[in-house]
Amino acid sequence: MGEGHMIDCKPDKADRVDAAGLQAFVSRIVSDHEGKEIIYLCIGTDRSTGDSLGPLVGSLLEERGVAGVMGTLRIPCDANTLPRLAKTLPDDAIIVAIDACLGRAESVGLFLASRGPLVPARSVNGGFGAIGTYSIAGVVNENSLKPYWTLQSTSLYRVMRMAGEIADAIASAVARQASQYFKSNAERMGAYE
Repeated sequence: MGEGHMIDCKPDKADRVDAAGLQAFVSRIVSDHEGKEIIYLCIGTDRSTGDSLGPLVGSLLEERGVAGVMGTLRIPCDANTLPRLAKTLPDDAIIVAIDACLGRAESVGLFLASRGPLVPARSVNGGFGAIGTYSIAGVVNENSLKPYWTLQSTSLYRVMRMAGEIADAIASAVARQASQYFKSNAERMGAYE
């Protein structure tokens, strides 16, 4: 198995952030791409505690009414479905790839936020290509010599907390953008009365 995780190798373009930093990162994405389609590609499986981060985020986003979600607990975007789903992504869409990863002990519980793609299943040699316009990788556990076992024994509580932080950041950024859009339209309409 081992669907969808990368090793925390601190790519040049990635910033290691906490929940507040993640909120700022997502807010910039949403405001920079106002009016464009944004797809939240939530990579992972519901069959591994550590690798369930993506599908948990996808399910939480659906519950919050966020549009453009691919990959949930009900329909995961895992090693079996990712190649097929990747082919269906619109060429002009902004893709925010969300995945779990293993990393250094001091990074566990933090996020790698990048203005660039991530490589799913890197830690278990999954052989997938890079995906995403932007990426969020949650460091769910410490890197080890046995990444598959480490993901299986990762704290569900930690994964759920991190999934909530990602979903909250995205949902609030989307809601804030919608609120600003409606406010500016209302002001514009008021100018014509």
